[in-house]
Amino acid sequence: MPRIPRAVKRPWWPLWLAGLPLAAAAQAPATANPDEFARCLAGIQADAQREGVSKATFERALDGVRPELSLLELLDNQPEFRTPIWDYLASLVDEERVQDGRAMLAQWAGPLAEIERRFGVDSATVVAVWGVESNFGRNLGRRQIIPSVATLACHGRRQSFFRGELVAALKIVQRGDVAPEQMLGSWAGAFGQTQFMPSTYLRLAVDFDGDGRRDLVNNVPDALASTANFLDKGGWRTGQPWGFEVRLPEGFDAAGTGRRNKATLAEWQSRGVRRLDGSALANGRVPSEGVALLLPAGPKGPAFVVYRNFDVVFGYNAAESYALAITHLADRLRGGGPFNTPWPTDDAGLSRAERRELQTLLLARGHAIGEADGVLGTVSRAAIRAEQQRLGWAPDGRAGQKLLARLRSGG
Repeated sequence: MPRIPRAVKRPWWPLWLAGLPLAAAAQAPATANPDEFARCLAGIQADAQREGVSKATFERALDGVRPELSLLELLDNQPEFRTPIWDYLASLVDEERVQDGRAMLAQWAGPLAEIERRFGVDSATVVAVWGVESNFGRNLGRRQIIPSVATLACHGRRQSFFRGELVAALKIVQRGDVAPEQMLGSWAGAFGQTQFMPSTYLRLAVDFDGDGRRDLVNNVPDALASTANFLDKGGWRTGQPWGFEVRLPEGFDAAGTGRRNKATLAEWQSRGVRRLDGSALANGRVPSEGVALLLPAGPKGPAFVVYRNFDVVFGYNAAESYALAITHLADRLRGGGPFNTPWPTDDAGLSRAERRELQTLLLARGHAIGEADGVLGTVSRAAIRAEQQRLGWAPDGRAGQKLLARLRSGG
C-alpha cells in the first residue's frame, strides 16, 4: 500500500493532497512524448553526476525505462484519506496480523532486544510498523522503483521532489546497498521491508549487522533497526506510551479536540474525560508536554488521549488512521485487546480472512475476480457493486459485514 507521509520520511504529501481535485490525473497527457522524457532524464543525469552518480550507474538503472503515466491516476487515492476508519483498521489490525506479529517478536527477539537497547524504541512498535508496511516482508510491492520515480520526476506534480528521490535511489544503487532490480515497492517510490523513500533510506537506514551494506530489502535486522532509528530521530520518548483509550461524558463537546490541540491531562479531566475504568487520567507518570484528545470518528466512537509518541508515529506516514493502526497493533502485540468503544457504524469492516471469504462467495456466484487474496481491487469492487444492485442496495462497492452475512446465507 503506497503511502507518502510527511516529516522526515516523505515530507510533502498531506500538504498538497487535500488541495488536489479528484480529476487531477485527467489533466495529465494521455501519452508521453519520448523526446521530452529523454530530455528530462538527461537533465536529471547531469544533476546526478554532480552528486557523484556515475554515468555507468545511471545508464544501468535507466536503460530502456519508459514513463508509466498510469501512475498519475494514483496520486489522489491514498487509502488513509478515503477509507472509513473502521474498514481501514479492520484489515490492518486483525487477528491474523496479531498472531503473525507475535510470532515475529519471538523469531527476532535477539536483534529486537539490541535494537530497543540502542534506539530506545520498543520492539512491539517496530514490529507493528513492519507488519502494516509489508505484512512482515511478505508484500514488498511489485513495481520497480526507479522507473516509477523517473516517471514522477518528469510528469505530473511535485517533479522536483521526485527528481531528488530518483537521484537518491541511484546513490543507493551505486553504494551497492540494493541492486536496481531488487528495488521493488510502491508506485510512489517507497520500498523495503518497512517502506522507506530513497532519500530517507540515505539519511536513516542502518547497517545493523555490520556487513557493510544497509539492506532494507533482504536484511530484516537492518530494516527493523532503520525503523527504530527513524522513530528515535523523530523524537520518540522511551518508556512513554503512545496514549490510551478514554471514556467521554454524555454530550461531550468536541471543540478543541484533535491531534494538534494540546492540553494537560488535568484540563481534559476537567471536561469529564476519564480512563475506561472511570479513574483519573493522571494516575501515573504525567508527560511534561501537553496531550491531545483524538476522536477519529467523532464523539460517538472510540476516543483516545495521545502523547508525543503518537505524533512520532504519525511522522512515519502522515495520517491519523495510519498512526492509530500502528499504535493499536503494537498494543495488541503486547497482549492488549480490541478497542472498548465500538465504531459508530451498523456495518463494520472486514478482516483479511473475511475479505477472502467474501471473494470466495463472489467467485461461487460467477464473478470472475481472480484469486481470493483478500485484496479488494477494482474487479472485486465491481463484483460487489453488482451484488449490491441485485439486492437493491446502494452500489457503492464497499465490503462490510452486512454484505458478507447476506452472501453467507445465500441471499
